Amino acid sequence: MKQAEIRELRNEQDFKEFYLKNAPATFCEECNNITYVHGNGFLEIAKLEDLKKGQKPVEGKQTRRNFYSIILLTEGEIKESIGHKLYHFLPGTLYFIGENQLHAIERWSDNIKGVFCMFDADYFLLCIKHQIKLNQFPFFQANQEPFIKLSEREILMMEHLFWKLNSEKCQKTTFNDDLLTRMFLNVILLESERIYNKQASADAFSLSRKDQLAAQFQLLVNQHFMEKKQVADYAELLHIHPNHLNDVIKEVTGFPASHFIQKQLIQEAKSRLIQTSDTVSMIAMDLNFTDDSYFGRFFKKQTGVTPLQYRKNHKH
Repeated sequence: MKQAEIRELRNEQDFKEFYLKNAPATFCEECNNITYVHGNGFLEIAKLEDLKKGQKPVEGKQTRRNFYSIILLTEGEIKESIGHKLYHFLPGTLYFIGENQLHAIERWSDNIKGVFCMFDADYFLLCIKHQIKLNQFPFFQANQEPFIKLSEREILMMEHLFWKLNSEKCQKTTFNDDLLTRMFLNVILLESERIYNKQASADAFSLSRKDQLAAQFQLLVNQHFMEKKQVADYAELLHIHPNHLNDVIKEVTGFPASHFIQKQLIQEAKSRLIQTSDTVSMIAMDLNFTDDSYFGRFFKKQTGVTPLQYRKNHKH
């Protein structure tokens, strides 16, 4: 049986081209658009009913998004596959699609209403100093359920927070104004986590053995990436052969195991370059690189710019 093609969506432009017939430059007509330098990340907010009107026939087509999505459903019904599980969402649901998560829309009802929000890791990176890491939120973890059910009061609260997020995004005229937008995004995620933890069930979330291994690997990378930089290090922790680990991670996520170690290192380096005044040498030392030049080559290979250029481009 032929395996279904999985389309990689790198950014908001890929999303619009894949899902929408005539995608607007921005989903908000009132936005004062700021031109971002490459690598500053993106945030887009849209009404579900507007997306439904312009939707292409994408039912059942699998994607991996290189960004994060939060969806608030207030009316109608949604069926989507997230990972290898089919979900049927009803009004009053807030659900989440993590970065690089396998995903497919199966059905959106015609009467759908709500809010769709997507953003990438670089955008969130600038939210707040020493912020929680995105992959530490339970609803973005592959071994946790990706949704919460909201009470009427919580629905109203989330609608208001999304309205404030969009309002601040539309009114921004400088990069400093944009910091407030990022902080509202942070508030939405923290409130979602509070509700999620309150609802946490004792029932174990069912995953296949390969998905469990991929989830365990990613959690270990989150914990040990600063001192353990080789796939073999994690294979040893998981008591399996490095080749087997790499094969499973590639099959489940579409990326080799080394991708997740390098990505975590780059995110930490970016965070420190933006949020601290530490020298490049200090950052390289903290991340356990053998010397500054090796760290500089590694950073430029992953981002296209040197650490100092990245800091200059992103400091406000």
